[in-house]
Amino acid sequence: MNGMHGNRFEDGRSDGDALDGAGTGGEFGGGLLEEVLEEELRRAAAILDPVPPELRQIAVDAYALHDLDARLAELTFDSLVDGIPVRGAEDPPRMLTFSAGEVTVDVEVTEQGLIGQVLPPQPARIEVLSGPQAARPLTADDMGRFTADTPPTGPFALKLHAGGDVVVTEWLRA
Repeated sequence: MNGMHGNRFEDGRSDGDALDGAGTGGEFGGGLLEEVLEEELRRAAAILDPVPPELRQIAVDAYALHDLDARLAELTFDSLVDGIPVRGAEDPPRMLTFSAGEVTVDVEVTEQGLIGQVLPPQPARIEVLSGPQAARPLTADDMGRFTADTPPTGPFALKLHAGGDVVVTEWLRA
């Protein structure tokens, strides 16, 4: 493209001619112009027509259930809502209980991480889902106990693989 003089190339084609050949793999890079155009369109759409937060949350919730065999565990206790304040306690841990049929998961969320137990006691593999980040796997021992050294940040859910069952908790904000 060094031979540009104004809006025309040395071989007589104009800028518009170069763009016309971009999608057909012509001598001007094939998909390169398409990639640049696509990126500019993505930026414009993000500014002019952003995804509403409610729709984004629905998408996150739907992804959590992409495993059709998974059962949704309902939040049955949250100490932020249902707890009784303890006098003198500063920054108490958040206590959560999720239930899905026979399976119950008790979780304590602190600044140091997660402590939990699967009931009835059983070994399980647990994934801490946290948005687009990769799930952090945890292992529950024979008593169903598990811990994580880092607390979840932002929205999170737990996905349990116990026996042949898969259970996914509701999404909550840490």
